[in-house]
Parts: sequence; structure tokens; C-alpha cells
Amino acid sequence: MIRPAVFREAACRAQGISVADLLDLHGRASWPALLLVLALLSALPIAGVGTVLSLPLFAVAARWPQGRSRAGPRGRAALPPQVTALRLGETWSRRCLGLLAALYERARLTLRRRWAHWRHPSTHAGWRLWIAAMALLILLPLPLGNLLPGISLVLLALGWIYKDGVALMLSTLAGAAAMAYGALSAHLLWAMVQAAGRWWAAA
Repeated sequence: MIRPAVFREAACRAQGISVADLLDLHGRASWPALLLVLALLSALPIAGVGTVLSLPLFAVAARWPQGRSRAGPRGRAALPPQVTALRLGETWSRRCLGLLAALYERARLTLRRRWAHWRHPSTHAGWRLWIAAMALLILLPLPLGNLLPGISLVLLALGWIYKDGVALMLSTLAGAAAMAYGALSAHLLWAMVQAAGRWWAAA
């Protein structure tokens, strides 16, 4: 099981950490751990990171959940070298490591094996589509548009790691809110385009 102390210790000495370093801290990381790292970084308010990481998220979606296999070298091969080499500054490295430690610490206390039907093999195709849908929302250039889909994927990854269907249910709620926000943003943008067209025609 993933130990939060590993991330707290790394945060104390972090001077800049890469995606590859984050994966190394997970040991022989599983595919859910790989998803969690990508989703967490995508949700950070750092310009351009969500766009860069949305494409590897599509690759994870295509391979989800790979049964009981570990991500290992094969999982990392799903990430382009430019992604694994992506390095955070000292401040964001400490914040990211601290957040990972807090997530795993809280998860160990609150998440447990339950509602197994949410992870039934018959749901795997649906979760692949779900991850792809969240990756698409992260890719779209919406103000704060990365946050809700990123949270949805973090919850999905934690739910899979700890075999907790409640976390998976919360993932769908956060994702539904992300879709609603995306639809509302698209509606407002279209209304603005129409208003600008009417103004141009009347000018």
C-alpha cells in the first residue's frame, strides 16, 4: 500500500520534481496511481499543464484498467518523454507532494472496500469512456475548466486503489458537475458570439 510518509519526506527536500519522480515515489505504480498523478497535476492552476497532460490521459483511458497488472515500465511508456520530464518548480513541488501525502493519509482513514459493483468488469468500458470524457474537458480552454474533471479523476483513481465504490460514485458526481460547467460555458460563449454578430450587422 502507498505510504503517505514517503511523500512528506520528499516534500521536505524537494527542489523541483518531475512527473517521472512522482511516479517513482509510488514504487511499482499501478495504472490507478498513474491516473492519480496525471489528474492531480492537471487540476493544478498552472498554465498549459492541463493541455499537455490531457493527451496522456487519453492513453490511460484506452488501457484502463489493465486487470490486476501494474503500470511499471509499460505504463510509463504510455507517457511521452516530454511528459515524464515535465518538472515543477520548488513551490509547486512541495505543494503537490504535500497534497499527495494528505490525499493518501485521508484515503487510508476513510476509504475501504465496499460497493464492489462499481468496479465490476462490466463497468470497465464505461470507465474508459469516463476518463476520456474528463480528459476532453481538461483539454478545452475553459476558465478553471481543469478543476472539476481533475477532481473526478482523482476520486476515480483513489476509488480504484482502495476498492471503494463510494469514491467512484463521488467521481461521477464531480464529473457530472464538470460536464454541466462545460455545457454552460459553451452556451454563454455561443450567446456572446451571437450578440457580437448582431452588433456587427447593426453597425
